[in-house]
Amino acid sequence: MAETTAPSIRQIIDEIYRTESRRVFATLIRLLGNFDLAEEALHDAFAAAAEKWPEEGVPAKPRSWLVSTGRFKAIDTLRRGTRFDASLADLATRLDSETCSIEITDDSQVEDDRLRLIFTCCHPALSPEAQVALTLREVCGLTTEKIASAFLISPSTLAQRIVRAKAKIRDAGIPYQAPPKADLPERLDTVLQVIYLVFNEGYAASSGSFLTRANLAEEAIRLGRLLMELLPDAEVIGLLALMLLQESRREARTSPTGDLILLEDQNRSLWNTEQIVEGRELAQQAIAVGPVGVYAVQAQIAAIHAEAPSTAATAWNQIIAWYDILFQLHPSPVVELNRAVAIAMQDGPARGLQLIDDVLARGDLADYHLAYAARADLCRRLGKTTAARDAYQQALSLVKQDPERRFLEKCLQELELKHPAG
Repeated sequence: MAETTAPSIRQIIDEIYRTESRRVFATLIRLLGNFDLAEEALHDAFAAAAEKWPEEGVPAKPRSWLVSTGRFKAIDTLRRGTRFDASLADLATRLDSETCSIEITDDSQVEDDRLRLIFTCCHPALSPEAQVALTLREVCGLTTEKIASAFLISPSTLAQRIVRAKAKIRDAGIPYQAPPKADLPERLDTVLQVIYLVFNEGYAASSGSFLTRANLAEEAIRLGRLLMELLPDAEVIGLLALMLLQESRREARTSPTGDLILLEDQNRSLWNTEQIVEGRELAQQAIAVGPVGVYAVQAQIAAIHAEAPSTAATAWNQIIAWYDILFQLHPSPVVELNRAVAIAMQDGPARGLQLIDDVLARGDLADYHLAYAARADLCRRLGKTTAARDAYQQALSLVKQDPERRFLEKCLQELELKHPAG
């Protein structure tokens, strides 16, 4: 046991819960074969840690300790429940016999369980919506409220979706394992989508007080690495490249006070060189492996940004060309918006504004705050003060993240100082 003073034990437990709880949970599912039982075991294990660690010290391998403790707690729970349900006795005996030989002595023994869990959550027997919701909840530990906000549905509806997905896994006997390689391609698209959603929640949180949640982005990258080892597909490689290249800018994206810093204003010396080098190499590898997909193309765009010494020196013509390819692969108003911003950088704000207005006129991005933020910036650059003010206000009415809200409020205040409303 590691020696640690009592006052710091609570902080250590909180930190371990934040960084390790979903890994422990994934392993408990493998050992116990039940989502709800594993969830209860997880909380029982951390409760035991809060009780014992202040007296006994923090274990040298806390993750392994939590897994073993959680398993024993689950079996004890089942045995106590035999007073009300005799079938639980058989289940407890079976779990005890099946797992008694599995002595978790090394944290590395539970390292790959989250990959198994993500394939279980993304099983084709589940609807695509259930796959994404269940994985974000069970693999990543996002709250029901945050997932519901991302899906623009009520928390109760999202909770019902997750409950039904768990019941489907149980009733259909969906195995807790990564599929054979022959079955991987058909399962891959949703898995990649889920991993990228997890990354985006860490890279640019959908709401809340902080722009980023580093642990989620790091976990998505870890899952991406594991998936690439299992299946070195071009899109898997491309997604990992994209995440690394985007993550390389993390330190430069916010000020010491947590305020948002746009790409053009970032201190590029703060960008992570190692991640850029690896990301660029993987981006080229994805193109070489082929066929090219949406993640490989986005990785190419991110690589061009990473190579540029400044915004002015960025190869915007190449970025536009890749956006053209991306739109062919995946027609989307968000792709159109990003392409319009790139065109504004190359051909001037008037052309970019025209393209953004075309997208907004269709109503496709009526609830997307970044579309109005981009419009506001182009209007400001063109001297269209009233239009810029209206667009900033519209963006502010839609934004859910505090750092972005502060940034937009600052832009609007600066506009008002230079051009007071008359």
